[in-house]
Amino acid sequence: MSGRDADLNQDSDLKRDLEAAVQTRKELGETYETELVESFLEKVEQHIDSTVDKRVRRQLAEQQMVIARGGRSPAAGDEGGGPGPAFGLAALSLVLAIPLSAIAAVQTGLAGLLICWGGIVGVNACYAGRDVLRRGLGGGDREGWD
Repeated sequence: MSGRDADLNQDSDLKRDLEAAVQTRKELGETYETELVESFLEKVEQHIDSTVDKRVRRQLAEQQMVIARGGRSPAAGDEGGGPGPAFGLAALSLVLAIPLSAIAAVQTGLAGLLICWGGIVGVNACYAGRDVLRRGLGGGDREGWD
């Protein structure tokens, strides 16, 4: 079975889990709604974690092959190396956003959810801004600095 087939199987498993959770919610009512949502979100988080882990392992293996063949690591280049730390931060933010959003929404409602996502966006924006500042101050045209 190829990696794509495994992904499709996991997607159909998640779809079945969601349908089961919705059906269980209909049968049990609101009594166990929080537990059902948290259980489903844990399964989604596990799916995302496994997908990110596979991608990270594949990228590391590709980088090791390039280095073993005497080439430069894509991370060592300035451009064109594919997704780098920014992608990793974004992926990690999305993975962590799932349980954080569930907790915030259950505990404080919409206000907590908005604050949670504001924090996630803020962290990513600060990281992106740091890279922009670093490129603007550290590289490029440096006339007038000497």
